[in-house]
Amino acid sequence: MTDSTLPAQGLPPSADQIRRHLRRAQAVAERAIGLGHHPFGAILVGPDQETVLLEQCNIDTVNHAESTLARVAATNFTPEYLWGCTLYTTVEPCCMCAGTAYWANIGRVVFGMTEHALLQVTGSHAENPTMSVPSRYVFDHCQKPVELIGPVPEMEAEIAGLQQRFWAGR
Repeated sequence: MTDSTLPAQGLPPSADQIRRHLRRAQAVAERAIGLGHHPFGAILVGPDQETVLLEQCNIDTVNHAESTLARVAATNFTPEYLWGCTLYTTVEPCCMCAGTAYWANIGRVVFGMTEHALLQVTGSHAENPTMSVPSRYVFDHCQKPVELIGPVPEMEAEIAGLQQRFWAGR
């Protein structure tokens, strides 16, 4: 199947693909810890829902995994191609990251656990000041219909566990 025959936002991901790609994003989040960063990870998957194009861990409080990945993607792929791609991320994108994915023209975002659930796990931690602005709110106010999938119930405990272990030691 060629890219020209794919639906506008690429093939829809299967439940197995969603779990597999979220686990890979989780591995990227684990790698972030080894690099001295907060445990957030994102990957960009091509329109075929199989090809991993980019991986990105969190860098710091203004260079989140999702926004950094979206900026790199926008400089390496055409907007038309990115509209068929999917950004997978462990935790729901904050409003900055949702906006950056939108401006990069990434057509679908999948996340494992909500920002609200992250707050429940981390508490009001000074290094992770969560925002009460769901990514759905951001995407609902865009001119293009970015597809949002998440949270993914079967992945939430796994993702929350890593977050809880990390933040308990901070």
